[in-house]
Amino acid sequence: MLCKVPEVTLFFWIIKILCTTIGETAADFLNTNLNLGLTGTTLVMGAVLAAILVVQFRSRRYVPVVYWLAVMLISVVGTLITDNMTDNFGISLWASSGIFSVALAATFVAWYASEKTLSIHSIFTFKREVFYWLAVLFTFALGTATGDLVAEKLALGYWPSALIFGGIIALVAFAHAFLRLGAVLAFWIAYILTRPLGASIGDFLSQPKDAAGLNLGTLITSAIFLILIGAVIIYLTTTHRDQIQAASTV
Repeated sequence: MLCKVPEVTLFFWIIKILCTTIGETAADFLNTNLNLGLTGTTLVMGAVLAAILVVQFRSRRYVPVVYWLAVMLISVVGTLITDNMTDNFGISLWASSGIFSVALAATFVAWYASEKTLSIHSIFTFKREVFYWLAVLFTFALGTATGDLVAEKLALGYWPSALIFGGIIALVAFAHAFLRLGAVLAFWIAYILTRPLGASIGDFLSQPKDAAGLNLGTLITSAIFLILIGAVIIYLTTTHRDQIQAASTV
């Protein structure tokens, strides 16, 4: 069977960051502009995500539009989960960051204990795909919590936060290329960090100027990034440049 997830290329990271930005701005737009509220928005987007994941799991190969739509929706739902914990249940960002760190670590431990690998090049069974999407969900929730913690609670601002997270990702890439940091570990660290990077970029573009943003608004920012995501998905669908042709056992 073909692997159910894309190859990790430059296009992977570009569209991943675009999806994380959408996760931040779309969640804010649905919650605030459409007046659905946190609970209503979470229920609606959770149901849409569940439907897309059914399509993803039923597919026998990687389909770019389905896969990336699932990632984008998980980005929205992950943001909403963290926001609900903070706003509706009064759980601090420090605590939620710790909770999601433990949840993500437990997912990786269970995944490795069951499958003896955390490689995304071997996502071709139902069990491995379940572990994969659980890990993706927790990375988005954790990234949201840590991003909000750095940008807002520590008052560093959106653009400085984006530079900080971008710099850490660059260090991870350097460590992988020159210091023998394992490919699987480097991938998941970068995957976590792209969430607060994308969220910081989204907040910087959408938030008002008195909040250190560019005041584009959540609707315009979301529309811009949706167009960019669509363009990349069309390119990948037609070129197949991100398809893993055979499942690997490592």
